[in-house]
Amino acid sequence: MARRDLYEVLGVAKGASDDEIKKAYRKIAFESHPDRNPGDKAAEQRFKEATEAYEVLRDEQKRARYDRFGHAATEGAPAPGDFSGFDLADALRAFMRDFGGEGGFEDLFGARGGAAGPRRGDDLQVRLKLGLEEIASGVEKKIRVKHLHVCATCGGRGGKGEAICRQCDGRGQVRHVQQSFFGQFVNIATCPRCHGEGRTLREPCRDCEGEGRVSQSETISVKVPAGVSTGNFIPLRGMGDAGPHGGPAGDLIVLIEEKPHPVFDRAGDDLRVDVPISFATAALGGRIEVPTLDGAAAAVEVAAGTQTGKIARVRGKGLPGLRGGHGDLLARLIVWVPSKLSGAERKQLEELGRGEGLKPPRPGKSLFERVKDSLAG
Repeated sequence: MARRDLYEVLGVAKGASDDEIKKAYRKIAFESHPDRNPGDKAAEQRFKEATEAYEVLRDEQKRARYDRFGHAATEGAPAPGDFSGFDLADALRAFMRDFGGEGGFEDLFGARGGAAGPRRGDDLQVRLKLGLEEIASGVEKKIRVKHLHVCATCGGRGGKGEAICRQCDGRGQVRHVQQSFFGQFVNIATCPRCHGEGRTLREPCRDCEGEGRVSQSETISVKVPAGVSTGNFIPLRGMGDAGPHGGPAGDLIVLIEEKPHPVFDRAGDDLRVDVPISFATAALGGRIEVPTLDGAAAAVEVAAGTQTGKIARVRGKGLPGLRGGHGDLLARLIVWVPSKLSGAERKQLEELGRGEGLKPPRPGKSLFERVKDSLAG
């Protein structure tokens, strides 16, 4: 797939300022966010593509390399439009990192605290596999999650006695200047001593080693609405990692995966199933029973002369939609041919086969004849 220019993806000029890039990305991300466009794969792709472009252009060094070398600067990384290594969870984490505290985010997920104050904890991701029966009715599932909790010993403070970090002088960042063949590069990184906090503790907590949080496993209940599908996700607020030194907790993102079903296939809110019928039923017509997801059988009338592949629709026997309504059950009728016959059955079929009405129609011209005719013309 052709690799789009990253500036084109965000709709900004090559000389755009950092604020212009952030504003352009914010607009695209909010418009195409999966929560505002459930089930819309095109919107999801725009969201991921814009986030990937933003991740390059927001970074001073990555942007400089991209401006100089183009896509060759990101060789070895996923190309825009190729998201094999940059999935929805990556895009969501990047989005919530920079915009999780903005008021506009409330339109998507509900109220959330501002960005000021202690650093927010990381978001976590877990995949939840569901069967079609669970999807049809909705379900409450319990999942086991290992995440960082507030340290009970120090209450999340990390210890006693705060002091300004001597390595970064309270800025939370350190600056490194490096000379290279291409010129001077300035690298600004999070301070390794205070981890961006700008302060250190005189007496760190022994249980959490000054982090203010400890690893802990927990069983969490997740309510899944009926009608979800693979790719949908449920954000659980504050169930991710606790922030360091009393910072707010991140979120737990539950990604839905649909298990294959041994009988039914899914097509949106519709269900599909293959139903074998006898030759006699196909020729003469009659009533058959079609299996449904809830275990009951639905009666279907088969018209005389039905051919293999005919679809019989059972209204309302599919899956519920997330936005209301109900899909249908699509039964594909397959004329069943027995592999073994008794002597009497074979004789009966031979008698039937002699009838002109039971002989199949003659096929059209063979491929050889059509080629021959075209050459002759």
